[in-house]
Amino acid sequence: MKVAVSSTGNSLDSQVDPRFGRCQVILVVDTETLKMEALSNASIRVAHGAGVGTAQVVASKGINAVITRSVGPNAYNAPSVAGIKVYTGVNETVRDTVERLRRGEINETAGSSVGVITV
Repeated sequence: MKVAVSSTGNSLDSQVDPRFGRCQVILVVDTETLKMEALSNASIRVAHGAGVGTAQVVASKGINAVITRSVGPNAYNAPSVAGIKVYTGVNETVRDTVERLRRGEINETAGSSVGVITV
């Protein structure tokens, strides 16, 4: 399976970035071989729509799942519409996260893990 993990760095030993839309790096990892590709996240500095922009990049890479600590409502909907599973709540290295996914220890997220703030 091909997964996209929000990451703080360019290696499997980097921590999972707590943000999806504004993560520093998107690591695309093959869960069987651990072969990976590091993508700079161009959405990190945009004023609005970072989650949707990041989700569009992920969808264009043929990803099966997204793994992150938290995801907002817009960023959750974009991959879900494309048939991409979303997993949240992880707080460890990318390598450990991928290993836990392989063992079935991470559950798919049923919706946004971050609330919408209204003023």
